This record gives sequence, structure tokens and C-alpha cells, in this order.
Amino acid sequence: MTARPTAADLPTAVVPVLREEFPDARSARVSNWTASPRGLATETFLFDLERDDAEQVSLVLRRPPEVALFPDYDLLRQVLVMRRLAGTGLPVPAVRWLDRGTEALGSPYFVMDRIEGCAPGDLPSYHSAGLYFDAEPAEREKMWWGCVDTIAEIHQLDWRTLNLDFLAFPQFGTKPLEQIVGYVGAALDWASTTAPPALRRAVDWLRANSYEPDQVTLCWGDARMSNILYDTEFRVVGVLDWEISYIGDHEADLAWMLFLDWACSEFQGTERLPGTPTRQQTIARYEERSGMKVRNLRYNEILAAALLSIPLLRMAHRLQLPPEVDVTAFCVQRIEQLLAED
Repeated sequence: MTARPTAADLPTAVVPVLREEFPDARSARVSNWTASPRGLATETFLFDLERDDAEQVSLVLRRPPEVALFPDYDLLRQVLVMRRLAGTGLPVPAVRWLDRGTEALGSPYFVMDRIEGCAPGDLPSYHSAGLYFDAEPAEREKMWWGCVDTIAEIHQLDWRTLNLDFLAFPQFGTKPLEQIVGYVGAALDWASTTAPPALRRAVDWLRANSYEPDQVTLCWGDARMSNILYDTEFRVVGVLDWEISYIGDHEADLAWMLFLDWACSEFQGTERLPGTPTRQQTIARYEERSGMKVRNLRYNEILAAALLSIPLLRMAHRLQLPPEVDVTAFCVQRIEQLLAED
């Protein structure tokens, strides 16, 4: 097994791999290497491949973090999703290759083409800095609707025809909600023995209030503007980060987007920017574009908060944060608000 290169050593370590994988690349050089802050569950690096007498290629390398943030983390899962979505019209990155071994770079990794575009950030909130903050109200509305329309487009795909059934969790039950709630419960046990009690209450409530979804669809899993690349006209040109995609209730992605917008605004005491559609406008737009009704948003928002807490708990462990620093505070607060509606 090859030792895992540090982030600083990786630009040098990857050159022999590139020379092997690309034709006529004996002169391959790496330039413009940048670590991306995108995503919690995967380390992401942007770079350009330069060769003599060949056009420059813009690429992305992704590898697992040293401490896994999900119990079933597997690069193959997200690579298969992107490859099977490649012919759908959804703008997902093209994967060049996946190496599941450890001989080349000390850990599994994959390389994909880079899509040129910009994304709003979450830290700091897109309501207080970055692409969304700097945009005009009409441009913000366009970005927001672009995200909603992307969610609707994903949900209209036939996941069975696309052979995405491997995204189910049959070990936790036979029904989609039973499966994802079972996964969240088991993952919380794996992530932390001292998780806030509200997270356990959320799982108990989800189990007690389960229902049959109107539609079972491919769920993006991390549905938010920060996982979308926009061009200079604020059109969607890239849909990223499929690590936690699964088969479930179509409402889950919309709930995830709205929950994170709440976290980026009300939770932080930040005003939502002009041009940002309301919650009700968002629901209406989604129903119009997807042809699917929204009936269980509260349930799915509780599910979103519980699911997101898993990588946050693991991240706190990885960073060895002191007990008084609760990175799941916004998840807990939203769960407590929603459970109080009973």
C-alpha cells in the first residue's frame, strides 16, 4: 500500500498517474492546483493538466477524507450515479476514471472533468457573502428557481430504467421511508455515542409517523444551490455532489433545500435577500415543474436535519472539537421547532 500523500504533496504525487492515464502525456504537468472547500464527505482538488503539443484539460480529483463522515462511504456509489445520469440531460461531470485501490495514491480516488461555473457558498451564508449576495434580486431569483427546477428534473427521471436501485438500503426494511430512517438511526449510533438527545427523538418520531410516499424517486440527497454551478448568465451548468443520493420520497430534496436556507438565514439572524422566493412560492414552483404534490414537508425537514447531523458529528470528532462546541446546533434547533408543532 502506498502512503497517502498529504494535500500539499498530492499535486506532485498525481503526475505519474496522469502520465499513465492520458495518451501521449509523458510531458504531463499539473498547474493551478486548488483545494476546494466544497462538500463535507469528500476531499476535492481542482487543477489543470498541461501537455506539450496538447490542449490543456481542466480536471477535478476527489478522494475520501482520512476520517469517514458516513458509515457506508464509497466513491463507487457517486461515480455510478454520475455515469448513469450522463445521458439524461442533467449536467453532471464526466468521470474519467475511478481507482478503488491504494497503490497509486494511498487511497481510492477518481478524476472527472471540471465544469466551468460558480456556486453560492454556505460558509459564510449565501445571504451574507458570495455569488448570491453579490447578485441583483432578479439574478438571485433565477439561481433559486434553477435549483428548484433541477430538483424537479431529477425527480422526473426513471431511476429503475437508469439502474439506480443500488441506492436503496434493503438491510433496513422493504419500504423507502423505513430504509432511509433505519439508515439514519444506525448512522447516528455509528457517528457518536453522545449525540444530542433531540437527534434520537427525531428518529423515533420519524419511525412513529411513517407514511407511504406519493412518489418514490431518485433523491439527490444534498439538494442546495451550493452544489450547483451557474454560468455568467446565472443558468445551471453543473449539478454536483452525489455522495448521499438515495431512493426515497420526492419531497426529501425540497425539504433539504428549505432547511438549509433556514439555517443560512433565520438560524443565523440573517435577513433573506431580496429576490429570494418565499417558502410557499418555492413549493408551488416545485409542484408545477415536477407534477408532484408536496404533502409531507415537515416530516422530510426533520429527516434532513437528522441526516445532516451525521457528518457534522463525525467532523467534530475528526477536529477534536470541545464538547461545548456543538456543530449540530442548527439541526437540533430545527428539529425541536418542528417537533413542537405536534
